[in-house]
Amino acid sequence: MPKFFRRYQYYFLLAALVLIAFACVFAFFYYLPARASLLYGPPAKDLSIPNRIEYSTRLLSYGDELTTPLDVNGAEQPFRVESGESVASIADRLEGLGFISNGQAFFDYAVYTGIDLTIQSGDFTLSPAQSIIDIARSLQNFSPSDATLVILPGWRMEEIAASLPTSGLTIAPETFLAAANTPPQVLSFAAPATMEGFFFPDTYTLPRETTLDQLLDIIGRNFAAKLTQDLQNGFAAQNLSIYQAVTLASIVEREAVRKEESATIASVYLNRIALGMKLDADPTVQYALGYQFDTGSWWKSPLALTDLEVISAYNTYQNMGLPPTPISNPGLEALMAVAYPQTTSFYYFRAACDGSGSHVFAATFEEQIANGCP
Repeated sequence: MPKFFRRYQYYFLLAALVLIAFACVFAFFYYLPARASLLYGPPAKDLSIPNRIEYSTRLLSYGDELTTPLDVNGAEQPFRVESGESVASIADRLEGLGFISNGQAFFDYAVYTGIDLTIQSGDFTLSPAQSIIDIARSLQNFSPSDATLVILPGWRMEEIAASLPTSGLTIAPETFLAAANTPPQVLSFAAPATMEGFFFPDTYTLPRETTLDQLLDIIGRNFAAKLTQDLQNGFAAQNLSIYQAVTLASIVEREAVRKEESATIASVYLNRIALGMKLDADPTVQYALGYQFDTGSWWKSPLALTDLEVISAYNTYQNMGLPPTPISNPGLEALMAVAYPQTTSFYYFRAACDGSGSHVFAATFEEQIANGCP
């Protein structure tokens, strides 16, 4: 090796490493996103730069899988996207039902393009002869004449709001939540502080042009229609106003995994109220804690002992009586359970140890301790 090169070999090596690093940075930050944009279109505007790089890299790793049908001779089949269904769930079902070869590839393409935010709920006709990209675009472009909003028993207002973008209604979640703080006139008989508790769980099929005020009025009227005289008489027999009864039913709804236990759980809380005991209801603490970013859930489970110390008017481990408002939106079974509870001597209950979702009930604290899991 010439003396000149021996003297400066480390500098040449360093320069080569810098060039290689530059080439890698160029490929990572410029070439891969540009290549993905050329093949699959521009990324969603809301994607951050790191996410654009990540999803561009993922899409390119799939090769022809995004554009190659699973079965070119595949027959058309029905496929339904449920209101509020996540893109991850849609992707898994598309793969499980044999429409596409790779659910993760569908998910990545949907997020990259922003289609994940515009997929419509409703009934579709899809085929394995369509590519992943074709199917994703089909789900985006579908536009039925009616919108479908599904409210599940036990949801809180924020969960209903989160389902709006896939319902077909052009109502922003944040606008919905703000308006829900002013209940419509049709609910004035209950004098609710907000509509929490009065979003009657149901499937609402509505014109797409339904306004926010119309939506709240329709849901309020549905609740009023379900509140029969028998229900009102039952609430009165328990010495509860309509608002108090709905509040208690919202707790029962969250507690009763097995609906046949609803009336027994209601009896426990009514017995505790009659005796001047605190409710000690876990769902009220979950409501107070709010959204859990680590799990993506509004209902933390299981609760830690420290959670029971949260300072909140909703914490019934710390405060006597019912929480200030309902904590969820109860269905008819929970409302009926409060109106017509079982007659029991129970003051306690806890989850059974078999993982079935059922509960074991106790009349004394000693029995409650004895019912604990080993």
